Amino acid sequence: MRRLAEALAPDLPYVRRYARALTGDQATGDRYVRAALEAIVQGDQVLDEALSPRVGLYRVFEAIWKSSGALLETRQPEDGSPVSKAVAARLLRIAPRSRQAFLLAAMEGFTHAEVADILSTDIAEVESLIAQAQGDIDAELATDVLIIEDEPIIAADIAALVAELGHRVTQIAATRREATASAIRQRPGLILADVQLADGSSGIDAAKEILAMIDVPAIFITGFPERLLTGNGFEPTFVITKPFAPATVKAAIGQALFFHPQSKAKIA
Repeated sequence: MRRLAEALAPDLPYVRRYARALTGDQATGDRYVRAALEAIVQGDQVLDEALSPRVGLYRVFEAIWKSSGALLETRQPEDGSPVSKAVAARLLRIAPRSRQAFLLAAMEGFTHAEVADILSTDIAEVESLIAQAQGDIDAELATDVLIIEDEPIIAADIAALVAELGHRVTQIAATRREATASAIRQRPGLILADVQLADGSSGIDAAKEILAMIDVPAIFITGFPERLLTGNGFEPTFVITKPFAPATVKAAIGQALFFHPQSKAKIA
């Protein structure tokens, strides 16, 4: 058992990230991860020895999600559910498997062959699922984006990706103070924040301050995602690892806007 825990430990922060993006909620995503781990420990699910530990772990998670996650697609949430009616309506417009394939490839960095192993299908279906998900996500409404990033080159890259998706950058803020002032003034529909800023301030603190004033989705960028994805206390739902691939940023933006109940068009 100890050997199994050691083998899976490096991948737990990332499967948490995937689960949170898939479900659109930290608590719900973490609950599915716990269920997958419990199934392995109790012997209800077995890691496929023909696969790498990481692929095997995601495959077990997929089995747990497949057995219960589809409920999100077929019934409205009860009062008090972390998944709002608005989000549930969006979920009805994109098939679970398409969402899984897209996230596994674009956010988690699996090859199409590995995605096929995780979803127990073939590469041709994976490519079809990803294309379908991308089309559904691109059809969502555009919004205004606040970028909190002190590195000019990285900020420019992110801004270009945001524009490619049809969104508008309201400002690139390099400090917590600039970010908060911009949010008060321009009321963005999405926040993209670096975790560590050059002046010693924190992108997370800036985002928390902004989120206390307006209800918008936030995506965090860091070179150390394992420090943010421990399963304890307040943590971001969407985390991008530096250095990032353009597809990863696009996937995170699409998912953050797709799942956030208050997301709406901000561009006139």
